[in-house]
Order: sequence, then structure tokens, then C-alpha cells
Amino acid sequence: MFVHLGGDLVIKAERIIAILDHESGETSSENRAFMKENEEQGLTQNVTADPAKSIVVTEDTVYLSPISSHTLRRRAENMTFAGNEEESIR
Repeated sequence: MFVHLGGDLVIKAERIIAILDHESGETSSENRAFMKENEEQGLTQNVTADPAKSIVVTEDTVYLSPISSHTLRRRAENMTFAGNEEESIR
């Protein structure tokens, strides 16, 4: 299943490792170091020009999304649950 991160970007739900609130990414020294390292390596992608509300971490990219982390978590959980339910029906 897929999760819409904002703009024209949709990714597979199973690719998502973590969804963080953007403000939490700025408060923790570990999160700041993680974000700085990924940005320096060119692995950070702004989904839209709008201000980021959440950080979506995948194995190869860190997405800055204008959609709240709560909304994205709910979308990812619903998509994952729906995907598992479809598999069990087959």
C-alpha cells in the first residue's frame, strides 16, 4: 500500500522506518546530527515548498513533509493494516 506524503509524492508504506514530528527533529541533539548528516549527503528531500511539519525516514531518503506526523502515522498504519487484511483474505 502507499502513503501520500504531500505534493505529488507517494511512497510504499513498508519503506517507512520512522515518522517524526519536525520540531522533535530540532530539539534532540541526536536528531539534529542525523538530519545534518543526511542533508550533507544529499539524502534529504523537501516534499513541497511549504514548511515541514514531519520527517519521514526511509532506508535511502529522509523526506520533509508538510503533513503532520500524526496524520502520516495514521495513514501509514491504516495502509499497513489494510494490506495485511487483504493478504489474509486471499
